[in-house]
Amino acid sequence: MPASKLPDGELAFSYFPGNYRWSHGVLLALGGAPWGGGEIDEINRVGLRLKGKEGDDSAWFNEWAGEAERIETIGHIEEKKGHKLTAAAYLFRAAHYYQVGERFMQPKTADSQAAYRRAVDAFRKAASLIARPCIEHVEVPYEGTSLPGIIVHADPVPGRTGKGPVMLFLDGFDVTKEIQYFRGIPDLAARGISCLLLDGPGNGEAIRFRGLTLHHETERHAGAAYNYLAARPEFDPKRIGIMALSLGGYYAPRAASLDQRFACCISWGPEWDYHWKWQHRLERIERGEILSLSVPWHHLLWVFGVKTKEEAFRKLEGFKLDGVIQEMKCPYLLVYGEGDQQCPFEHARKSVDTAGSARKELKIFTREEGGYHHCQVDNVSIGTAYMWDWAAEVLEAQR
Repeated sequence: MPASKLPDGELAFSYFPGNYRWSHGVLLALGGAPWGGGEIDEINRVGLRLKGKEGDDSAWFNEWAGEAERIETIGHIEEKKGHKLTAAAYLFRAAHYYQVGERFMQPKTADSQAAYRRAVDAFRKAASLIARPCIEHVEVPYEGTSLPGIIVHADPVPGRTGKGPVMLFLDGFDVTKEIQYFRGIPDLAARGISCLLLDGPGNGEAIRFRGLTLHHETERHAGAAYNYLAARPEFDPKRIGIMALSLGGYYAPRAASLDQRFACCISWGPEWDYHWKWQHRLERIERGEILSLSVPWHHLLWVFGVKTKEEAFRKLEGFKLDGVIQEMKCPYLLVYGEGDQQCPFEHARKSVDTAGSARKELKIFTREEGGYHHCQVDNVSIGTAYMWDWAAEVLEAQR
């Protein structure tokens, strides 16, 4: 039977109608469920306790951290019983919940920092308890220090010999390597492709515990990661790709354009001119408008390590792809949701049209098929399936 016509209006699950940021946060938690990042009952318990508190980010943090601690405690109890896989499942979810709760906190506090540390530790412990996918925590040398990363190793591929392909997956504006694991990375490993999830400057542990603030020259840490991966015996230097999501729609193509060793590039969402975007956003905020932001706007000052909007604007001046992406040579995929409320379609079209790659593609997820919100937050699995199949095809062709 043909599908009936879709109803008018919003299709995405809006747990807190009228509050984009909080509803987006719930979708972030739910979207990790297929890969062990959530259970609908646990997420719903948090949501029910938050009803009537919309916009109170301290309440948001406390409820998520409380649920995460409850789940983490069960995980440690199960481990002591010798139930490794059960323990890992609980600890993975706890790690995700801690970080979903912490990301709205501005300024960061001793409690939010402690919760983030518990998230990192819970994820690391969970990873040590499972055999598949094989997860390895690493340090990537970078400009006199190092960046924390997680390598999710490819599942064995029957008949494959020699070195295998790997994707470098950089964070966006406000996500982390642990959160990104729950964006379908086990499915990438199942396709025979390894992945290095990296907290670059301005993201994750790098900003919270090491004071490494955001900068626009992503080829610096992406190049360091390439060097690290190419030196490892299990990875093929000719098949190292790069991708990133959201603001990563700037990070990945910038790096791939200026460091042409990368075998392919995926932008999970576009970012053509971040300086323009934040000028536009802050002008609207000053007029009293309510915007579709995934975190409080003060997050911008924090990741740059500055105190004023004027200082942030100066930092943002380099976040433009025009004049850079024209140099890209590797295959390029940009994935966009037709209903993206954070990134205009014009920026997606400019990025693909201007890219210098001979092979380039703009995949648009429509309202009818789903995955039509920012980075497919309303239907993560169809977005990741498309990207992983594309990456597998491109990297296999370069063997």
